[in-house]
Parts: sequence; C-alpha cells; structure tokens
Amino acid sequence: MSQSDPGAPERAGRPSWVQAIAADERFRPKDVLGPAALLDAGLPLAIFTVVYTAAGRDLTLSLWVALASGVVLAVVRLLRKEPLQNVIAGFLGVGIAAFMANRTGRAEDVFLPGLLINVGYGLAYLVSIIARWPLLGVFVGLVTGQGMGWRRDPALLRAYTQASLLWVGMFALRLAVQVPLYLSGEDQIGWLAGARLVMSWPLFLLVAYLSWLIIRPAYRAHQEREAAAAPPTKPDAVDG
Repeated sequence: MSQSDPGAPERAGRPSWVQAIAADERFRPKDVLGPAALLDAGLPLAIFTVVYTAAGRDLTLSLWVALASGVVLAVVRLLRKEPLQNVIAGFLGVGIAAFMANRTGRAEDVFLPGLLINVGYGLAYLVSIIARWPLLGVFVGLVTGQGMGWRRDPALLRAYTQASLLWVGMFALRLAVQVPLYLSGEDQIGWLAGARLVMSWPLFLLVAYLSWLIIRPAYRAHQEREAAAAPPTKPDAVDG
C-alpha cells in the first residue's frame, strides 16, 4: 500500500479555518476568561478605590498602592510563565490610569482610559458594521487563519454582523452607566469602581457566549455545504 495521510482527503475538502471553527474550541467562553484576566480587570482599581476612601482621599498614596498591586500581578504572571504581552498589557493599563489621575489631580480620572477605550471600540465596531466588514469577523479571521474569505458566505457575514452588534451594545451600555458616574466627580467613585468591575469581564463573558451561539450554527452549516461540495476522493493505489 502506498503511504498516505488518512486525514488528507478531509483537509483537502475543507479549508483549515472551517475545521478550526467546527471544533468549537476557539469559541468557548472559558478560553477568554481566566483568573489573571479577572485580576487585571478589577483588582488594581478596586484597591485604589478602597485605599482612596479609607485614607481620607489621599490620591498619591492610592495611586502608589494601585501601581504596587499591578507590579505584584505582573510578577505573579511572570513566575507562572504566562505570555509576556499579557504581563505588559496588564501593568501598562494600570500605569496609564495612574499617570492621568496624577496629572489632573482628579481621582475619577483613573477610570478615564477605560471609558475612552470603550468609545474607541464601540465606534470601530459600529463603523465596521456599516461598511459591511464586521470587526468580529476580521478578528476571528486573523486568529483562525481564515483571512477574509468569510465575506463570500452570506450566512457567515450575517452571523458576524449580528454578533458584532452585540459588542456595540456592550460598549454603549458601559458608557451609558459609567459616564454619568464619572461626570459626578469623586463623590461617586465607589459606585464607578463597582460598575466598572461588574461590567468588565462578567459582561464580556456574557456577550462572548451570545456571540458564540450566533456564530456556531453558521459555521456548522458552512461545514456541511463544504463537505457536500467536496469532490469524491480516490482510493489509495495498490502497489503491484
């Protein structure tokens, strides 16, 4: 018998990105939510708020404590040999927030970078939907190696558009709740910190799960169509 890869016919009939999505592994919510992400999202600013309130609104002390907690998280992630970009991103976020609050002298400005990020992402998703290039599809295409071929499938394009609308709604909801609290000044900083914590990863997880529910059927249908359209494979030749 000639040597052959038993999985070759299937791979030849299905693009690699279809196989990746059909396996569902890349769309499991547990893959986008981990303890380190939860800590990075809420712990430094939560500590800042507690210290700021307990220390008589001492901004300098509160900022240093928040930065110290960010350093501790970075060291822990380095010791756990987690990706360096996660360590840098986590600490950089805390550092930028502390820098802005220190420059303005307003404690609530420690939350300003997060608000601006939500504005930027919300607008980017909205514009991408209007242009019929839903950003969620672009991101997933890059991650899975699919590229932009998903735009040729109306069902996938529609699924990406619907899922991207969920993300626009998430960013808009965060801003609708947190901006009024931010504009109220330091008197509402405790409520602002609580809202940010609740609406960060818990809300992100919910939207990611709903997006997965929307996208997965389109991928399964696409997989079935690809399998039905694939040419029949020839049996291996028998060596004489």
